[in-house]
Amino acid sequence: MSKEQSYPRSFSHIGITVPDIEKAVEFYSEIMGWYVIMPPSDVVEENETAIGQMCIDVFGSGWGTFKIAHLATSDGVGIELFSFPTTEAKKPEFNPFNVGLFHFCVQDPNIEELTQKIVDAGGKQRMPIREYYPNSKPYKMVYVEDPFGVVFEIYTHSYELTYSSGAYTE
Repeated sequence: MSKEQSYPRSFSHIGITVPDIEKAVEFYSEIMGWYVIMPPSDVVEENETAIGQMCIDVFGSGWGTFKIAHLATSDGVGIELFSFPTTEAKKPEFNPFNVGLFHFCVQDPNIEELTQKIVDAGGKQRMPIREYYPNSKPYKMVYVEDPFGVVFEIYTHSYELTYSSGAYTE
């Protein structure tokens, strides 16, 4: 292992597979307020372009075509949406006990309003909105699902503020 000083890398983007890219772009832009950087576009399996070669490297061969769209959050984190012809409209199984990504988190001071918008748009509230430090600090959180079953969390305050207070009990 190298003895060089490490530094924190920034978060660039997250890729999410959805069954209907147009509906996903509508949800994430209208409900979450994310900016559409590139509307849904077709990608075709071929070796003549850099994107075609990169996708073959990532997905292997035989996928044929898919749709992709790019959005961005207010702080510049990218949201890359994928929709493959073979993508089923089946919601993924929620299993945080398996290795791998099981959620991402967004921040909104009006957690109640955003949660209700998500539910009204066909998503789901997975738990009651909870306070990290009841009667002490106004830090709240909740787990939700988008209309496609993708689980994510909402915080009212930044990650740093929420956890810099130390233990959950006071």
